[in-house]
Amino acid sequence: MKQHLHLLIIDPQNDFCDLPPAYLPVSPGTSRAVQPALPVPGAHEDMRRLAEVIHRGRDGIAAISVTLDSHHRYDIAHPTFWVGADGGPVAPFTQIAASDLRAARYLPRHPQARARAQAYLDSLEANGRYRLIVWPVHCEIGSWGHNVHEDVRLAYNRWEDAALGVVTKIAKGSNPWTEHYSAVMAEVPDDDDIDTQLNRKLIDSLLQSDRVYIAGEAGSHCVKATTEHIVAEFAQVGPEALAKLVLVTDCMSPVSGFEGQQMQFLEEMRERGVQMARAGEVLQELLINAGR
Repeated sequence: MKQHLHLLIIDPQNDFCDLPPAYLPVSPGTSRAVQPALPVPGAHEDMRRLAEVIHRGRDGIAAISVTLDSHHRYDIAHPTFWVGADGGPVAPFTQIAASDLRAARYLPRHPQARARAQAYLDSLEANGRYRLIVWPVHCEIGSWGHNVHEDVRLAYNRWEDAALGVVTKIAKGSNPWTEHYSAVMAEVPDDDDIDTQLNRKLIDSLLQSDRVYIAGEAGSHCVKATTEHIVAEFAQVGPEALAKLVLVTDCMSPVSGFEGQQMQFLEEMRERGVQMARAGEVLQELLINAGR
């Protein structure tokens, strides 16, 4: 009997991919190529492997969901939000603790934002997941960087044509007051914004699948956060639910400097009962499921 195999692709977007020149458009009015804002080393090859799995194994895939990091330029995790104590700009990759804001080492550019930003940083640290990182402006809604890697998009378009199906797109990150690494919920959900709260529809669709393959970028951050939240929900069902989850380990890479964070994440997921596979192994399972 054919199984319901679900592919969940986390943030396969241009801004996260170390794309070669052939994939880069030229900025209008210049001869300079547009550059990804936050390229993850290895991501381009990850996405090419993933596209090949979709292309060759599409008859065995029942559902595809794609998450999309979707930010505004003004965002609490972008340099546009902050200034240093001297009023100067805050460099990308700066980490800001709740104590830094309390001591005015960093301040919101908008003075009236200080109280809300302080409450956010306090809640973030109380949750014990991440310290706020000021990332380069990335995946801005409407930009080239927000778009899906071309090979992956073409591969899932062919799946849509063959299956007469629709790839489910899941946007996250448009609330400028909270970080939203995970497609399941924001780091600090906003009581007034349902889009930052638990995505029950996504969880239920994954639970209804016989197997869920998880790939995307970056393994140290958005894949990690999404999977951790999925595991927390699946664990309430039982070990048999956790065994449905498969991390495609050669279709994800860590942000530079966070290699250890990805390694620790993979080890913790393995201990929780999540399966690990490589792209070639996933392809064979899809081909078998398709009856080949």
